[in-house]
Amino acid sequence: MSEAVNMNYNINNIEALWPRINRTYKFDPQEKRSVPCDAFDDGATYTIQFKMTEAQAKDLYKQMAAAYKAKREDSWPDKFPMPFKKEDDGTFSHKAKLKGAYGVEATRKPAQYDAAGVKLDDDFLLTTGSTVNIAIAFTPYHGAIGTGVSLRLRAVQVIELKPMEEQSPFGAVEGFEASPKEDDNPFADVEEPKKAVKKAAAPAPDKGSDDLSSIIDDWDD
Repeated sequence: MSEAVNMNYNINNIEALWPRINRTYKFDPQEKRSVPCDAFDDGATYTIQFKMTEAQAKDLYKQMAAAYKAKREDSWPDKFPMPFKKEDDGTFSHKAKLKGAYGVEATRKPAQYDAAGVKLDDDFLLTTGSTVNIAIAFTPYHGAIGTGVSLRLRAVQVIELKPMEEQSPFGAVEGFEASPKEDDNPFADVEEPKKAVKKAAAPAPDKGSDDLSSIIDDWDD
């Protein structure tokens, strides 16, 4: 009999990537992007991707492995594939999600809180680059879709909110520019100091998949 394992877990101080938790979204193959949808639509989910340090990823992996071991059935493989993606900056990314509905019952929308633990408005829009804590529940699985441990999103706490950046749909063209005229600019006669040219640092060597494999082997210990 497997020892009791806490299937709930908090991942703290991680960077939010493309959070879509203000309502349910689904991927639209025609638009090739996620679009708002009804909770009962096929593929409707609340989703947040996130970036974490190697130390955070290592701890999360160990917790997921313990949850998998606790729920593993005899027909399941002993281990599940490495679920994280290693980024160029040495961090690891993953995602947590919650289906909009299970059967005929809509799920409860993941709650969002500020740093003081006060619940945010229902339509609060979290931004990419914000620092957050997330509460998740481990859900081990094995079947036609593969083998692993999904992270079922329960709640999000916003530690630092990054201002939303509105991107222009246009490229730069020749024409009107909103820069102030020299006559109106009190600093027009001030000469800008010359910037020292820094020598570009040599790129870090690409450790490749062998490095990732060695990390995974260490994590299994």
